[in-house]
Amino acid sequence: MRPTKIETQKGHEIVSRHIRQQLERGELVPGQKLPSLEKLAEAYGVGRSTIREAISALKAMGWLDVRHGGGTYVAKSLPGEGTGSLFDLSQGAEAVMEILEVRKILERGTAELAALKRSEDDLAKLREILATMERALREDDAEGGERADLAFHQAIAEASGNPVLNQLMDSISQRLSETIGRTRELWFYQEQAEASRLLEEHRGIYEAIEARDAGQASERIGLHLSKVEKVLRTALDQKSDGAAAQAQA
Repeated sequence: MRPTKIETQKGHEIVSRHIRQQLERGELVPGQKLPSLEKLAEAYGVGRSTIREAISALKAMGWLDVRHGGGTYVAKSLPGEGTGSLFDLSQGAEAVMEILEVRKILERGTAELAALKRSEDDLAKLREILATMERALREDDAEGGERADLAFHQAIAEASGNPVLNQLMDSISQRLSETIGRTRELWFYQEQAEASRLLEEHRGIYEAIEARDAGQASERIGLHLSKVEKVLRTALDQKSDGAAAQAQA
């Protein structure tokens, strides 16, 4: 007999599944506020980080709404029957991928120029944005983190000293805002909510710009966007596999 590897569920997956079951049974209703992280952690007998990961996954799937400084609520409009899997996260991922392709071409060049032309004021602005990102991470402020993420990439374009590149970034800022929010949800869900890793990547890009290392700045932002692309492609592949499985059923 060929042995089969048994996959054990992680803590956040168990918590996420249990909360979702309560949502599906109507025990938690749209608009209802969930207990605090501390109370949920105590109730489930796990750490706060486990609860954060479970909530992050449910938020990404459309079940929960996290309000900065206001707690976590059941979403007013819940996903329909048969939804809630990772496939839902990939809806619109094709369009996001198109914007990401533009970003990879555009932002590697802006990062390279920023490293060569940045001023002390540019560095100060980037440091301020990184501090905002760190604060948003500490306070579980997802929306604040998204805004800071967008501001960071726009600030690099400004630091490039090229008004045409800056205008190009401004012209797609709305699309960037939408795609950054979408990819952050996918990233945190598939990477088990490791937002600190995302922050460190942005710090690495800043450090290369500060050191006037154009090659490193371009390479690091390219690697950062390649990781985002990998998460998106995984979502698309899983969506495709799911569709194929349903077709064979």
